[in-house]
Amino acid sequence: MDGSLRVTSPPWRRWLTHFGVILLIIGFSVLILLNAERLRALGHYGYVGLFLVSALANATVIVPVPGWLFSLLAGTALNPWLVGLSVGTGEALGELTGYAAGASGRIIVENKRRYEQISALARRYGLPFFVLLAFIPNPFFDLLGILAGGLRIPILRFLLATWLGKTARALLLAFGGL
Repeated sequence: MDGSLRVTSPPWRRWLTHFGVILLIIGFSVLILLNAERLRALGHYGYVGLFLVSALANATVIVPVPGWLFSLLAGTALNPWLVGLSVGTGEALGELTGYAAGASGRIIVENKRRYEQISALARRYGLPFFVLLAFIPNPFFDLLGILAGGLRIPILRFLLATWLGKTARALLLAFGGL
């Protein structure tokens, strides 16, 4: 095996899906970079603004954005329970871009040995593995989303695990911001 994942679908469909996912990721990244001030202004919209900013911050794979700061700051002014739920839900949905990239077709694996180790852990521990890694603030969770998509982990299981971990972290930070 050459270190890539193979999907059995027509070549044009894989290419089109892969190209679409790359365009989506680049589009989100550019949107965030070009509209940083406008995104900060979404905070004036309360919980909906927190949800949107969190989703956009986690939708980018190219430029990691420290979205966990939203919980910490918003927890000082808004209800920490609702802040945690808004941010956690937005972050979990934003992570679906990484999942989509992994599920889109071929993913080149730079470090095949490390990939196989993480794959084995993901298969062995399943949902708790993703919950734990979603809880820990790290810029590499996007890679885990790519892995989950490539391994064809059911999207709802990935989304639930990501939501549990990210919401727990957002709640902890929101209450810490008091």
